[in-house]
Amino acid sequence: MKKSKKIRTCRSAPEPCFFSKAKKIPMLLSPVRDQTCFRAAMQAGAKAVYFGIGELNMRLSSKGISLDELPGIMRLACKHKIKVFITLNVIVYEHELEKVEKILKRLKKEKINGIICWDMAVIKKCKKLKIPFHVSTQASVSNSCSVKFWENLGAKCIVLARECTLEQIKEIKKKAKCKIEVFCHGAMCVSVSGRCFLSQFLHCKSANRGECMQPCRHEYTIKGKRYKYDLKISNGYVMSPRDLCTLGILQELVETGVDILKIEGRGRSAEYVYAVTRAYKQALEAIAQNKYNSKLKEKLIKQVARVYNRKFSNGFLFGRPGDEAWAGTSHNQAREKKEFLGKVTNYFKKIKIAEVRLNSGDIKKGDVLQIQGNKTGIVKIKIYKIKKHPKGEITFPCKKLVRPRDQVYKIVKN
Repeated sequence: MKKSKKIRTCRSAPEPCFFSKAKKIPMLLSPVRDQTCFRAAMQAGAKAVYFGIGELNMRLSSKGISLDELPGIMRLACKHKIKVFITLNVIVYEHELEKVEKILKRLKKEKINGIICWDMAVIKKCKKLKIPFHVSTQASVSNSCSVKFWENLGAKCIVLARECTLEQIKEIKKKAKCKIEVFCHGAMCVSVSGRCFLSQFLHCKSANRGECMQPCRHEYTIKGKRYKYDLKISNGYVMSPRDLCTLGILQELVETGVDILKIEGRGRSAEYVYAVTRAYKQALEAIAQNKYNSKLKEKLIKQVARVYNRKFSNGFLFGRPGDEAWAGTSHNQAREKKEFLGKVTNYFKKIKIAEVRLNSGDIKKGDVLQIQGNKTGIVKIKIYKIKKHPKGEITFPCKKLVRPRDQVYKIVKN
């Protein structure tokens, strides 16, 4: 009788575990909007990413990675031992059931590591196709009894409700058999764990379908109906919470025993993905080595404050937040912003020189540039030498490989 050939599959390797006094360090899960963001996460050292596919995800404005792009992403993920999780966490309508099954069959073929979902139709189809599934925070799981329910359905991991405190997370984790995941950084919604209907009522754009117009981020007044006067609310941004940032309390969060820490931000830029992933990776490595001190905390918080944020808070991790939970503004509080300059027209590999054609602005010595593209990811360089050419192109030394059509930005301080 002939021996059957063993088929090799290209599944990502398990996340390496660091230990500190017999305590495991959780896996860090980074958000991805597009191919550029995927490369940025990879460059920052990510070992696990998550993103949406086409229209059935909670960040419809970003679209996510298309099914046609997925094989290339999976080859790259396999090569760099990066786990890939796909979000199918919207509510699903009757006419979309066949579409969901078609997408899931394709995802199974590509050997993704799991689906993040909460609609029972998606879960049922995942079970039918034997695809691992994680229960989204949209399910608002906040106790061990609910965890048991989802475990019995076959969930491999549960993303807890964002209202849970550190103590509650610790107690739930003790009783859980499946993996437990919590958010560690990113935007906080006024409805906390989701299912908001404000955008649906005002704009017919459902947050539960990834179309949220974020009306909660604006300033409001109270309009008198009986008496003709308007009252401006003292903090007009009463529905706009600050972003979650746990770098200051990351040691305590790790000590709850959670298995996965998730960074929110599938709608955010490549530099956001890079900066936040890098900061939390450094923090977790320092915790593993018992070297996570106040000096490093301060440095890393400043690092993530450079990119998009609405000020920071600890969310609900220490209980119900007070007035400090509200952003007080709808604007980006990042300490740095980027200005579009133009695109790369050529890269001379032998002499490591980049050529750029400017659409706006100018480049001078001392400027910090960010060059980004689908295959390049993010390259940041400080200009110390520059040459302007008669036809309008500008050339400068660039040690890292960049490519034609990559976008070029100038980083400026806010």
